[in-house]
Amino acid sequence: MAGASLSAAVLRARPEPTILVFDSGLGGLTVLEQVRRARPDARYVYAADDAAFPYGRLTEAALVSRVLAVMARLIASHRPDLVVIACNTASTLVLPALRQRFVTPFVGVVPPIKPAAETTRSGLVTLLATPGTVARSYTRDLIATYAETCRVHLVGSQRLANFAEAELAGMPVSDAEIRAEIAPCFVTDEDGRRTDVVCLACTHYPLLLARFERLAPWPVTWIDPAPAIARRVIQLLGPTPRGSRAEFGTVQGAFTAGTGLTAPLRASLAGRGVTEVGVEAVPLTLQ
Repeated sequence: MAGASLSAAVLRARPEPTILVFDSGLGGLTVLEQVRRARPDARYVYAADDAAFPYGRLTEAALVSRVLAVMARLIASHRPDLVVIACNTASTLVLPALRQRFVTPFVGVVPPIKPAAETTRSGLVTLLATPGTVARSYTRDLIATYAETCRVHLVGSQRLANFAEAELAGMPVSDAEIRAEIAPCFVTDEDGRRTDVVCLACTHYPLLLARFERLAPWPVTWIDPAPAIARRVIQLLGPTPRGSRAEFGTVQGAFTAGTGLTAPLRASLAGRGVTEVGVEAVPLTLQ
């Protein structure tokens, strides 16, 4: 479920629109992949606010101020037709302020509770997220609205986002460490029912999906919100115009620090289409 309050009317964009995909780190690459499949003709900028990663360590006020400041810089530099906030934390906290400040349309991501409730057969669903997303009232409101008939188990992982970043940088963590993080997702009820759906409520987590599937104690449906975000982008920008190029173009990468841009990470980025990587320095200042 992509969180966007704009109408479904198609926006007036350039023939080959510029789409900016934004995250605190590398998790938004999972969203970028799906959106590029939907609009391969578009020009893409992938922006990672790695100077402030992870966002969960910031207060809500500091996070709002930070994202507004970085977004002002990015919009001025790249003039996107649409911005995808590919981060649950930023989407749930900052989208209203972004829409108030900028005329550029934004699409956000929210925990995929609704499709999980529609998919489960056992009625036992797990939301796997960061601790901040688990604690947020926004998440509990989604559960009350869309999953009232389900039992939703909330699991907040302190480590998985960092594990995903390490995986892309060529430093994968052990199976035991990942197994320990996902183990609380799997619940067996007294009547024998078991968890059958796990919502991935952090865009970093699909980067580890193959390992989740291999290490899970039993098969479940893992729900990634990225395809829904891609569908929302198509609703707003329209499909690829007839006659436009259908092949993928390159993606420009913009990092606010770039301190972790090692050779293995650059290779991983290139494998995902991000072949032009630069640093637009925006140091983190906390008062």
